[in-house]
Amino acid sequence: MTGVSKRFYHYAHRTTSLREFFIRTVLRRPLQIRRACFSLEGLSLTIGRGESVAFIGRNGSGKSTALRLIAGIYGPSAGEVMVAGCVAAVIELGAGFNPELTGRENVELYGAVMGLPRREIARHFDAIVAFAGLGAFVDEPVKYYSSGMQARLAFAVTVAVDPDVLLLDEVLAVGDASFRERCLRRLERFRAGGGTLVVVSHDLQQVRRLCDRAVWLEGGRVRLQGPAGEVTRAYEAAAQEG
Repeated sequence: MTGVSKRFYHYAHRTTSLREFFIRTVLRRPLQIRRACFSLEGLSLTIGRGESVAFIGRNGSGKSTALRLIAGIYGPSAGEVMVAGCVAAVIELGAGFNPELTGRENVELYGAVMGLPRREIARHFDAIVAFAGLGAFVDEPVKYYSSGMQARLAFAVTVAVDPDVLLLDEVLAVGDASFRERCLRRLERFRAGGGTLVVVSHDLQQVRRLCDRAVWLEGGRVRLQGPAGEVTRAYEAAAQEG
């Protein structure tokens, strides 16, 4: 990421009909009244192959926006984002799942979207279901799943595709302690195998366990980046000071 900024707009007024368009044009009034708001501004960051990096900071600091830019969900308003290799992401709980389809059907659909052949999906299927702990629920529509079940399934499918780059946004905040520990052990194996990991998390203990580096964002800008232990301790100290 080089000089990356992401700008969103807050609209005080939007022209939404053809009639209003003509009226405002004749009266020479602006069609849209909006105010720019930067979620990220001037972010430059290099993440090497096999590194694990965490974005930390308060809500609204730009952490999830940064992850979505890396995932390609957002395009930058300025700057450049370059990512090499196969990228898999769990950005939003249940994102990419069709609630009307069963867990089994969603696994097949997600695998196909990731470019996996059907035989490869079939080979991983039992391991995915076992990791997610769905049991007989695998043949129930996802709309009946609890948030924890959706999180378990999303994580299990994502890590099963064996990506080069794995992006996680607070996915380990959902689920019981046993599931979170299984996820952490799986992520440690992913790192040991040379995978690149980028996470957003408020759990600083998990950040220290999983990540080599941390990037502390504040108001859309980098306040501090460096070794995960040093950055998280500085963040904790600042939080205690108020």
